Amino acid sequence: MRLLRSDGDYSIQFGSEELMGSCDHVSEEALATLTCQRLGHRDGNVLIGGLGMGFTLGAALAAWSARSSIIVAELVPKVVTWAGGPLAHIFRDHLADPRLTIEIGDVHNVIGASKDRFDAILLDVDNGPDGMIRPENERIYCNWGLRSALGALKPGGMLAIWSAYPAEEFGPKLEDVGFEVEEVRVPAFTGSEREFHHIWFAQRVR
Repeated sequence: MRLLRSDGDYSIQFGSEELMGSCDHVSEEALATLTCQRLGHRDGNVLIGGLGMGFTLGAALAAWSARSSIIVAELVPKVVTWAGGPLAHIFRDHLADPRLTIEIGDVHNVIGASKDRFDAILLDVDNGPDGMIRPENERIYCNWGLRSALGALKPGGMLAIWSAYPAEEFGPKLEDVGFEVEEVRVPAFTGSEREFHHIWFAQRVR
């Protein structure tokens, strides 16, 4: 994983794939904002999988109340180092927010160790619902991994998963483990009418 800079723009890349860029982040912010809107309340415990450049985190801090708690599980320690170094101007004061805890580790393990804990789980750890970053991430998106996420949510809680591409089979997979599912297309960048990212909102109804 590499951090690249071109003029004033930054990109986090894995091999030849861009995982996050500083230019286009409207859909990453929507991951948090639209989840909070769908829950209908601003208090809660939130888990974010993947720190990236902090756009989902920043939107979550703005959306949820001062009484909330937000955990970010980040697998790669140097991503956190970048956040406090060359990307500090992008993160602003987010890392100092008292609601925030950063855990270095696999979000799958945090989910698996939790029961009826979270109001929302926001996942942006790959470019979609498959283990692109490492094969072990397939555990997050397989049936038993999704059942773990269902159990980690409070009744009424929501799992939201970001993707750069559509995956027609993923919505039914979420429904098979007991979620109520909504898939939303979000412009890939402000003003886009042709390029879209995708978010699945999967709610535990009981």
